[in-house]
Amino acid sequence: MITIGELLESNARKFGGREALLYQDRRYSFVDVDVEATRAAAALQSLGVEKGDKVAVMGQNTTAFVFACFGALRIGAVIVPINHKLMPPETAYILEHSESKVWLFDGSLADVARKVSTKARVLCMDSDADGFERFEAVMAAGHPYRPQAVNSDDLGEILYTSGTTGKPKGCMHSQANVLLAAIASNLVFGLGQFDRTLIGMPIWHCFPLNNMLIGSYYVGASVVLMREYHPVEFLKLIQAERCTAFFGAPIAFIMPVQKVPVFDSFDLSSVRIWMYGGGPIDADTARMLMDRYKTTNFYQVFGMTETGPTGMALYPSEQVAKAGSIGRYAISGCDMRVVKADGGEAGPGEIGEIWFRCQSIMRGYYRDPVATAEVFSDGWYKTGDLARLDEDGYLFIVDRAKDMIIVGGENVYCKEVEDVLAAYPGVLECAVVGQKDKDWGETVVAVVVAQEPLDEASLKAHLGERLARYKVPRVFRFVDQLPRTPTGKVMKYVIRDTLAG
Repeated sequence: MITIGELLESNARKFGGREALLYQDRRYSFVDVDVEATRAAAALQSLGVEKGDKVAVMGQNTTAFVFACFGALRIGAVIVPINHKLMPPETAYILEHSESKVWLFDGSLADVARKVSTKARVLCMDSDADGFERFEAVMAAGHPYRPQAVNSDDLGEILYTSGTTGKPKGCMHSQANVLLAAIASNLVFGLGQFDRTLIGMPIWHCFPLNNMLIGSYYVGASVVLMREYHPVEFLKLIQAERCTAFFGAPIAFIMPVQKVPVFDSFDLSSVRIWMYGGGPIDADTARMLMDRYKTTNFYQVFGMTETGPTGMALYPSEQVAKAGSIGRYAISGCDMRVVKADGGEAGPGEIGEIWFRCQSIMRGYYRDPVATAEVFSDGWYKTGDLARLDEDGYLFIVDRAKDMIIVGGENVYCKEVEDVLAAYPGVLECAVVGQKDKDWGETVVAVVVAQEPLDEASLKAHLGERLARYKVPRVFRFVDQLPRTPTGKVMKYVIRDTLAG
């Protein structure tokens, strides 16, 4: 299989001066992208980076981020994308754990960078930062590029998970993994060389990076970068650049409708592929979005960092009829099972853990063989996500396996309780966890962020009318906010630790 560096060279030969990358007032052809990748590669080599070394890249959606990644991959180095919202201790952990040799950060993150202790060589990119050398200046110095033999099976990325159950783990992907993940999603959406992909979600996330950026270049599509998502800028860019494909979290579609009074004045007719992930959309919301965006071409994607990401998809014709589902079948290049606790296959109406076996599956967690062994079984990756199959074989996520509570031998799936609790008037958000109980093994605890003071007895009555008695929380805790990762995921392990303490 070709490498990502070879892909860029091929695109330069095939498409030449055609527009490949747009960012603010800058436009790059396919030839330009290939040239910039080589300049970045030479700059990294001048900094002592060799094949197999780790290069951490931390920033927003910029050409500097793109070129740095492509430059590292061209010489067989391993990119370590870092969430630009992380605080110094979190950043330092990833830099240390990944053994990064060079760390490139967006100049706007200088305040964070100054507080990070690291052995890595540190440079800023995209904008200046006092006290730090600018990576683009190293690129401009004209260092000679030394071609490096790179194979598609060489390690290409270490992608760190969000860490909702503890310290982030680094998922190791080869360059072939990345390309296979890109191909798989392209087959779902039919992305082609005449598409114009808008990337507005953080590019350090696995789907925007692997499936959208590299997926677009695999077929010769153009890429439009939005530095950071903003509902108005989102609408303006689509209209001005005639974008044809976009991926975002559900809120990225809902917010423009809610927050932009002149939403209907924007021409979004160029978009033929609307993709969302990170959570389901209910039937009423799906109908609303189809009405306001004047299209039915919505796809939901479900996957994880460990799989490339690849996994499952819910297609346009299924958005309303099977709202809330992640789909029925695994996509091309991926197989799926739903495995019950006894090891058997789950059937209609039953709940089991989703297992994937994909051609883009990770090699394992970096420097963590124990965790790697825990999540693999005969080549199958055990996701930790519990799903219920309906009568047609569609999967509906019920909970994370580790969030399941066992009360007196009965399984309680936290998401089921949270969904009912969230429907109570005045509940802004909530999280349900288990707390050790000497009699029942565990007891159900609800942590609630309320708009105004709520009556606990009324809450229990609301839940008792909709859930089996053993599922109703015995304890309620009212808080101002829930602890979350920088990507917005609720950190239930923090809640459990707080309750235990």
